[in-house]
Amino acid sequence: MEIMQVTGSLVCTFRVAGLEHWNLRVLRSPKGKFSVAVDPVGARVGNWVFTASGSAARFACGNPEVQTDLTIGGIIDFWEPDG
Repeated sequence: MEIMQVTGSLVCTFRVAGLEHWNLRVLRSPKGKFSVAVDPVGARVGNWVFTASGSAARFACGNPEVQTDLTIGGIIDFWEPDG
C-alpha cells in the first residue's frame, strides 16, 4: 500500500469492459509521481488516500475481474506527511 493525494479526476470517453462505471482519480505520491487509480470510495480532490496495487488492486475494488493495477482503498481522515 502507498499513501497518495488526489489531484483530480480523469474522464475517458471509451473504456475497456469492466471499467465503464468506475470513477478514475489522478493521484500524486509524496515524491511527486502521478498515477491513475480506480476509486470505489468516492475520494475528492485534496484527500489523502491509501492505495492497493498489483493484483490486490482488483480485489480492493470488490471485483477481481476489473482490469486495474491501482485502487483507492480508503480516505485518510488524519495524517501528517513528513516534511
